[in-house]
Amino acid sequence: EEEFKWLLQEEVHAVLRQLQDILKEASHRFALPTSGSGEAVKQENFVLSTSGTDQVKGVMTLQGDALCQADVNLKMPRNNQLLHFAFREDKQWKLQQIQDARNHVNQAIYLLMNRDVNYQFKTGLEVLKLMDAVMLQLSRARNRLTTPATLTLPEIASSGLTKMFTPVLPPDILVNFYINLNKLCLTVYQLHMLQPSTTKNFKPAGGSVLHNPGAMFEFGSQRYEVSHVHKVECVVPWLNDALVFFTVSLQLCQQLKDKISIFSSYWNYKPY
Repeated sequence: EEEFKWLLQEEVHAVLRQLQDILKEASHRFALPTSGSGEAVKQENFVLSTSGTDQVKGVMTLQGDALCQADVNLKMPRNNQLLHFAFREDKQWKLQQIQDARNHVNQAIYLLMNRDVNYQFKTGLEVLKLMDAVMLQLSRARNRLTTPATLTLPEIASSGLTKMFTPVLPPDILVNFYINLNKLCLTVYQLHMLQPSTTKNFKPAGGSVLHNPGAMFEFGSQRYEVSHVHKVECVVPWLNDALVFFTVSLQLCQQLKDKISIFSSYWNYKPY
């Protein structure tokens, strides 16, 4: 009983402090200043490319959770014509995945700070509930980075992203940006317009993170087929750090839960 009391009063708070420290580090990695601090968020440039092909090259400027500049060069396979697109100067693209992940981390920190040093845990169940709530936020934060949204091709075509470029994207080009684990990814789809008289069986593609050549869709009154897909990416080091912090934090939460559970089961089944 004394040991269990010590665990609830001392060790639990030691773990909560450790978790707070790790998650504050994770939160700092998202490079956004705290509200009202007046600090500017630093801009980072990334070169997106893929080994073995130079069909697409991109230079992106990431500022916290926003892509504030994008320069894309696309070599058209059929005639080797080089196309160049860049974000309009008045536009930036919010990466919702980064924004959501940061919000979940901050929610986890808030839950931990609500149980400060003076708070006295009365039961093991109370600690388990807190750990479950923190782990839920951390799992959601990690999932936002590891699981990009599945989109249909019409959703990509109607996305605000297509209207951000100058010169305007031609109707047979689609682009999409997303985060996958610790990488910033750019996908460029080249389309082939299907003639109304075509004998091809038209079967619209469903939602996917990455669509393959041959995928068909209808947009406006026109039918299209994906002819080429180019995916380029680069590692964002601080996203890598954040994912490591999430893993370490989840392990700490689980270890504390296991300890509490062992004590609780011993307590419940102790013969009198």
